[in-house]
Amino acid sequence: MKAAVKEETDVRSMKEKSDPPLLPQVPILRLPRPPSPSGRGFDLSSPRALAHCPPKDHQKCRSFLRQLFLRSLLAAAGLPVTFTLYQRVTVSATRFNACDMEGHNFQVSDLQTPIGVQKEALIRGPDIISYSFCV
Repeated sequence: MKAAVKEETDVRSMKEKSDPPLLPQVPILRLPRPPSPSGRGFDLSSPRALAHCPPKDHQKCRSFLRQLFLRSLLAAAGLPVTFTLYQRVTVSATRFNACDMEGHNFQVSDLQTPIGVQKEALIRGPDIISYSFCV
């Protein structure tokens, strides 16, 4: 009887020993304080701030070019489109469907490639050199 009780306690102690150890606590990262509301903030006229902040004319130009890009994507919706990719590969699709916000992915239908036709395809933006569509 004592041997059976001893075996049970040995089995329990083995189970307790096989439990995974507790993980160490993760330290908390302290972020720098923001500028104080009393006006002692970041100096916008410092060389560092000027290097990281482009001039307003540059921002206006980028904004205008972004608007043209987005309007061209809206105009291309539903039309046949041709993509020129790296390695001198040209592919065409019968229908341009959508693009993500950053312009990194283009979704098309009936993509004609040198290998064959894909019913639906997603083309990565960094692979594209140019695209054109017929109005």
